Amino acid sequence: MSNIIEKPSVPAPDILRCAYMEIVVTDLAKSRAFYVDLLGLHVTHEDDKQIYLRSFEEFIHHNLVLTLGPIAAVAAFSYRVRSAKDVDLAEAYYKELGCRTERRKDGFVRGIGDSLRVEDPLGFPYEFFHEVEHVERLHMRYDLYSAGELVRLDHFNQVTPDVPRGRKYLEDLGFRVTEDIKDEAGVTYAAWMHRKGTVHDTALTGGDGPRMHHVAFSTHEKHNIIQICDKMGALRMSDRIERGPGRHGVSNAFYLYILDPDDHRVEIYTQDYYTGDPDNPVITWDVHDNQRRDWWGNPVVPSWYTEASLVLDLDGNPQQVIERTDSSEMAVTVGADGFSYTRAPGDALMGDPDEEVGFKLGHQL
Repeated sequence: MSNIIEKPSVPAPDILRCAYMEIVVTDLAKSRAFYVDLLGLHVTHEDDKQIYLRSFEEFIHHNLVLTLGPIAAVAAFSYRVRSAKDVDLAEAYYKELGCRTERRKDGFVRGIGDSLRVEDPLGFPYEFFHEVEHVERLHMRYDLYSAGELVRLDHFNQVTPDVPRGRKYLEDLGFRVTEDIKDEAGVTYAAWMHRKGTVHDTALTGGDGPRMHHVAFSTHEKHNIIQICDKMGALRMSDRIERGPGRHGVSNAFYLYILDPDDHRVEIYTQDYYTGDPDNPVITWDVHDNQRRDWWGNPVVPSWYTEASLVLDLDGNPQQVIERTDSSEMAVTVGADGFSYTRAPGDALMGDPDEEVGFKLGHQL
């Protein structure tokens, strides 16, 4: 299926981290109630068209922009680069790739200066910027700290029909793979890729796309996530909890997936691991290992595999969704022809006094 994306001859921009996402919502008041009143994100600016939100430890203007519009979708996956020169590099890089680009010296949104937006080779609206307005970092404002406080923007997750193609493109752009999911034939179903030294700044999930699977915010501790669940239960919003809470196999993080009023998926995430060394090993998981998505072995709801948000082109129109032709992870693991395991054949039961314990994690097979 893959049409290889050739690496440009010009240098890639030096990407620091995922910085913010701009999402289009259809009811600003309902979205404000979800992101501010429920989740406790902090308002930097708001008017009748947009709300700018940031997490507890952030010093740049925002991590999330809610923009009022007719169709729920994602307008930008935005990354901060190391210097103003790197915005120039990004422009040259994507032009050589043949991608459509648009640059605005005053930025596309408040609080962001010179920035470049592109329709990348996978069809996603990527943005690169360096200049930013600083705001108060709230990390010691414990008078504002809630029981379920969201402290950082952690990552994006993108759905694409061709994960290997996307993986090469992002590796050429400077991302490094930390974990992936494959089958016995070597087909890649998902890949986690980072710039900032955590498990991921973005991940590629195989499926019909381009679409946005989720945007993730971190908490300090697991109990912060439990508090969000309790709060949603008390508010009779438990129907907006899609998955979790639980612990991932991939990333080792504690997680919760919830849906906003437009069905944009938000992950609340905590306690993954450091990946910043240049020889950090890649962990590969067997697609049939039912602990890869949930370490406790809980099944994944089908909507998590099939539902995702549309993404927009630079004119604000939804990108065409292309069907994945390779076998999907859902079909392999939970479909009619699927199977899974907790303990692979030949692994001894832990604690059996008559056998040498041969227990192995699925990703070490």
